[in-house]
Amino acid sequence: MTLSDHPAERHHEIGGVFTDRVLGTRSWDVPTPVAAWTARDVVGHLVTWFPPFLRAGSGIELPPGPPVADDPAGAWRAQYDAVQALLDDPATAGRKLTNPHLGELPLDHAIDQFYTADVFMHTWDLARATGQDDRLDPEFCARLVTGMEPMEQVIRSSGQYGPRVPVKDDADAQTRLLGFIGRDPEWSAPA
Repeated sequence: MTLSDHPAERHHEIGGVFTDRVLGTRSWDVPTPVAAWTARDVVGHLVTWFPPFLRAGSGIELPPGPPVADDPAGAWRAQYDAVQALLDDPATAGRKLTNPHLGELPLDHAIDQFYTADVFMHTWDLARATGQDDRLDPEFCARLVTGMEPMEQVIRSSGQYGPRVPVKDDADAQTRLLGFIGRDPEWSAPA
């Protein structure tokens, strides 16, 4: 499957896959490839960091969903639906997001670049932790890792990614992306 290059469509596609993994999660307390995180923490991360980022940069307030502690699937679905509605709104095309580190960007592109890409990468974490299909779109994996590698020093200094995990030189794009963002592509849930 090749993902769309349009931010609203790509969010719908990537968020839809993540939603499927959320709905397929049977235990929210299982460990994930992210050290000290459970499956619930993966959803918690996504619904915690993005609303303040969006509010600070654009003044947009997403409607709150249920608490992740009580209803991770409901919390995710509320945010996914709200972000999709924002991206589908024709008025969004003219809006900007301003950030002291990023400058000014078209709002839909900022959401795509920072949030949708994060959802994409965390899909692997949730899927791998919960024993679901963890395959990611290979073209988008290649695109992300190719775009991030030249900025590795800045990315690592942000504290948002773990140390790079070495992978074979001939590794596929998904394996290279996972290693780059600090995931062990061979990680499996403890028995």
